[in-house]
Amino acid sequence: MHSQMTRRELLAGLGAPGLVKAQPLRAASAPTAPVAVAQCKTYGSELLPTLERMFDQLGGLGRLVKNKTVAIKLNLTGSPRYRMAHRPAELAHWTHPAVTAATAHLMGRAGARRIRLLECCWSTAEPLEEYMIEGGWDPSVMLNAAPNVEFENTNWLGKGKKYSRFMVPGGGYIYKGFDLNHSFEDCDVFCSIAKLKEHATAGITLSMKNCFGNAPATIYGDGAGKDEPSEFPRGGRNMFHRGHRQPSGWTENDPTTSRADGYRVPRIVVDIVAARPIDLAIVEGIESMTVGEGPWIPRVGPISPGLLVAGCNCVTTDAVGAALMGFDPMADRGTAPFERCDNTLRLAEDVGLGTRDLKRIEVLGVPIAKARVPFRAARPA
Repeated sequence: MHSQMTRRELLAGLGAPGLVKAQPLRAASAPTAPVAVAQCKTYGSELLPTLERMFDQLGGLGRLVKNKTVAIKLNLTGSPRYRMAHRPAELAHWTHPAVTAATAHLMGRAGARRIRLLECCWSTAEPLEEYMIEGGWDPSVMLNAAPNVEFENTNWLGKGKKYSRFMVPGGGYIYKGFDLNHSFEDCDVFCSIAKLKEHATAGITLSMKNCFGNAPATIYGDGAGKDEPSEFPRGGRNMFHRGHRQPSGWTENDPTTSRADGYRVPRIVVDIVAARPIDLAIVEGIESMTVGEGPWIPRVGPISPGLLVAGCNCVTTDAVGAALMGFDPMADRGTAPFERCDNTLRLAEDVGLGTRDLKRIEVLGVPIAKARVPFRAARPA
């Protein structure tokens, strides 16, 4: 568990700013772990047994969650009012509630003591369940999926009394550490449930990029306080993307580095995941969208991959997810889907979070070649 610190202690502990470079490891030494892949065409009766089989392939949920508090980061990006044409958000860019409910149910059955669903609700401090209702969801579907299910809007202090401080091992690419909502510390197991999507800035958005949204807008938002966190979240995270000012209480390792989002966002993602590691990565791609991460991106369109991916290493899981989308996880800047950004998978591999080399990853269930659904080929004309 990570220690909590007061704001005064946090500032005193930072010391003088300076560049701390992450030390790359040889790719061959980066850790690996199996990844389960399944085809699942609907969110109906086939969903629960498919997820159960995948978790069993990974060694069972019991060893991971029994008698534990589990935090699940959802992917509910953008305003609840955003729609791709007339499709519900969960059929385009939001994690589907049925996948969340099924996962929570299986975790409860495996003995989880408490399950807390988390998301930084877009520019608001309203309760997460109210945010879901605005998006057309019934929160009771998830609330009743298992005993002791809770909700937390992590975009601000929320139900906690102070933020939790997470430091990045090795010093980080951009930041030495982060202040996050208490829920990211007040758990034994952290799970990221993401959508299988492209991303206009980072190329792809899977289990790691989902955690970019761990950062509360009260500190990392455009309207955040400059010296202390704001009381409530205001605005988006362009400051985080562009680095036009520093978040309250933190100074970048090197404020002279590129301000381009294609440079910053992949590195910030790796820093966040290194500071608050993912214990279980789930990528939901039964229904999704092409081109970008949300309806605000021009020319987005629907796609129905009919896929679920899960693993206990976020890098190996996302590498398999990228391959299932028709992309080479070994690609770098200039090659799809990383035409205008650095490859988050490579940056994560370089600091030892996991391997992106498919030859070193055991794929359980359906082979990649059989399950692959090329996203670029499905883009609207």
